[in-house]
Amino acid sequence: MTQPLFLQNIIACIWDFDKTLSPGYMQAPIFEMYQVDPQKFWKEVEQLPNFYKKNELDLISTDTLYLNHMLTYTRAGVFKDLTNARLRELGGKIELYRGLPKFFEEIKQLVSTNADYRQHDIRVEHYIVSTGLRQMILGSKIAPYVDGVWGCEFVENAPPPGYLEDVQKTISQEPKIISQIAYALDNTTKTRAVFEINKGSNKIPDIDVNAMIPDADRRVPFQNMIYIADGPSDIPVFSLINRYGGRTFAVYQPESSKEFAQVNRLQKQNRVQSFGEANYSPSSQTAMWITNAVTEISTQIVKNRERALGDKIGKPPKHLE
Repeated sequence: MTQPLFLQNIIACIWDFDKTLSPGYMQAPIFEMYQVDPQKFWKEVEQLPNFYKKNELDLISTDTLYLNHMLTYTRAGVFKDLTNARLRELGGKIELYRGLPKFFEEIKQLVSTNADYRQHDIRVEHYIVSTGLRQMILGSKIAPYVDGVWGCEFVENAPPPGYLEDVQKTISQEPKIISQIAYALDNTTKTRAVFEINKGSNKIPDIDVNAMIPDADRRVPFQNMIYIADGPSDIPVFSLINRYGGRTFAVYQPESSKEFAQVNRLQKQNRVQSFGEANYSPSSQTAMWITNAVTEISTQIVKNRERALGDKIGKPPKHLE
């Protein structure tokens, strides 16, 4: 019998960012710094599909249109000298919900301090999968507690034509600013990130996310995953995790009846298994649900590994009576 690639002893807590870990949109510090009206910016983004359709463009990625509009603002000098370093710096100003980032560490300690779980080297890993800006997330206060981040990335001063033949052409004389989209993640392609976590290609680059890999050889089985997010835009990932036996939880902004109704509707439609306020303090329903889910998954991993060990070792021989 061949040895499996992974022990499958990892529990992955996968998080959305905006409205899940933070009360607002992460771009708020950018608007504040450059004195841009956020409502005006987002209204312009919302109307871009109509603008493009009038110019005979029908196929438009609405989830990531804001990235192009940010580049438009940067080229126009509104977001003057906006760089990846500045995005990361502004990420430090993002407000987090109550209980964060401490809750991320508490969940890891819940498992690492349990003797039975530690015996089987069970660990919790936190991942953020967002259509927001990766550099801002990496600069946020929660970044040190996270094991991986998927988000949108910009290129600064892309090399000109012919740069391969002339090394000097790669040295741009222009001011360093974000100029192109390097990586775009929308609400559907977020599922690719989940499969990367599932198969282990985020840890071992030689594993192609599109490769056929038996369930027993995947690093983090879907049943070891918990996905926490805030709304209908997360339905593709909710559906994937639910389909393969993982846990799903929706959060809403405390005191927002509109957001409560939204996540309540998601549960009634069987899109999520449960929901609660975006409050991660120890006594909150949300923290207790996630803690309980991690405990249940950990206990199941112990049972599975002990069963597998018993099957391999077998029972010792006994004297006949």
